[in-house]
Amino acid sequence: MKILAVSDHELPNLYQPGIRQRFGNVDMIIGCGDMGFYYLEYLVSTLDRPLYYVHGNHTQDVEFSDSGPRTEVLGGVNMHGRVKRDGATGLLLAGMQGSLYYNGGPNQYHQGDYRWMVYRLAPRLLWNKLRYGRYLDVFVAHAPPWKINDAEDLPHRGVRAYNWLIRTFRPAVFLHGHVHIYRQDTPRITQVGGTRVINTCGYQVVEVDV
Repeated sequence: MKILAVSDHELPNLYQPGIRQRFGNVDMIIGCGDMGFYYLEYLVSTLDRPLYYVHGNHTQDVEFSDSGPRTEVLGGVNMHGRVKRDGATGLLLAGMQGSLYYNGGPNQYHQGDYRWMVYRLAPRLLWNKLRYGRYLDVFVAHAPPWKINDAEDLPHRGVRAYNWLIRTFRPAVFLHGHVHIYRQDTPRITQVGGTRVINTCGYQVVEVDV
């Protein structure tokens, strides 16, 4: 199956009707944070595909519209701290929002906070293993794992608990954003055991076998 994964940069060539021709064959949309609600909602309404997303560290948990404030993307499923199975594809997903704490902004957490949040996913992932024969197919995050696709500056350092999650539950794909890519030769994909860790900054089309 094919996933259109987006994060961080809202691209004009995706925010136009021609995306039906370019991405009409994807099965799912995944948002890895720092995306405007309107942008994700446009992708959902134009492609008519399910959306799973998390908030980034620059994403407020509320947006204001003519109908008033709202905290969720219409037509999408907020995956923060959740484990879900997509009914149409059978894909097993889990997710976590935000980044490491650096200035007290929205959705920033300490390493210990992430450790606790990731541990809380474990019972449901174990249930997946018992019921479906595998723990997890896709993990949706904003921040990368520690020392994998991350950077040295404090705001863009990776999350240590994600490394434990990858080793223990072995998702096929770990999708993240947060670390912006400005050079064509910057690697986007790191193979960690059986898991592909992919920086989706802008967008990436990702194929996953279920």
